[in-house]
Amino acid sequence: MKIINVVLTGGVGSRLWPLSRKEKPKQYLNLLAGKSLFQQTVLRNQTVATDLMIVGNKDNSHLSKSHLEELNIAQYTEIVEAEPRNTAAAIAFATLAVDKEDILIITPSDHLIEDLDLYNQCLEQAIQLAKNDAIVTFGLKPTKPETGYGYIQIRDNKVLGFREKPNGDTAKDFIKSGDFYWNSGIFCFKAGTFLKELEQYEPEVYQKSKEAFEKSKNGVLPLKESKEIPSISVDYAVMECTKKLQAVIGTFRWSDMGSFESIYEYLISKGYPTDKNGNMVIGTDIQTEFLGVENTIFVYTSDAILILKKEKAQDVKNVYEKWEKLRR
Repeated sequence: MKIINVVLTGGVGSRLWPLSRKEKPKQYLNLLAGKSLFQQTVLRNQTVATDLMIVGNKDNSHLSKSHLEELNIAQYTEIVEAEPRNTAAAIAFATLAVDKEDILIITPSDHLIEDLDLYNQCLEQAIQLAKNDAIVTFGLKPTKPETGYGYIQIRDNKVLGFREKPNGDTAKDFIKSGDFYWNSGIFCFKAGTFLKELEQYEPEVYQKSKEAFEKSKNGVLPLKESKEIPSISVDYAVMECTKKLQAVIGTFRWSDMGSFESIYEYLISKGYPTDKNGNMVIGTDIQTEFLGVENTIFVYTSDAILILKKEKAQDVKNVYEKWEKLRR
């Protein structure tokens, strides 16, 4: 039995435009601690996992390779999607590629995790549950009423339900209740256990993923068969349906680094400079002055500038979509 860290590298990080682009998503940016979020993900899971698998798409495969080379990591398995079909299919490919008794730790590639001792304790707890055929999800104790995350309602380590990203008032109610936790997108299970549940609850995703995987060559999936796979998240496909779901509650510091508000708060915690009104410059050393505004972020790249109020960080996705449409 192997313990395999499956790193999912899909996603663009649209709320971090213009730093994050389709051709170089946020998980590959060297914003923090001298290593990309992708590299940090791989390194922290080496403590527990015996093997590494990367599941990504044809547009970012070369980025994963180069970032692993920088870490001198040559031993890993890669599955390259010809057409992104959401997380249920991506995880199905990973489970089809290994022995049914192998335990998979599924992790996004673009999250920041600190307090690694606490994190490893959670992984060990999840692995023990997975050995007994549980499908394990990780709920994280919230530190504020965040509207950018999904939530899981957990009571006595039992999952009562999943909730989409809430508005501000609902997020405050979640915090007051004491039994809502941030949905981390981290999972742990035996490969065979997940496949059985996927086949039961989403048989078309299971069958089409299997057909595509069986026609893959050197880990590269075929386009025609991939397009036939329904696009659905693993939460909808399995997690919200299965009777095998159990939860591990984490208290380690975590962020999906999915917005400039998250980046801002992390940089502040590390002593990154702001002016007296909390205004921050990212991406340039050019002298920049702010007049009459506070908690404003100035983001500079060679071909684009973004200026936003920190509390509007979730709206950057709309700017990205507009920019992509114009570019096309």
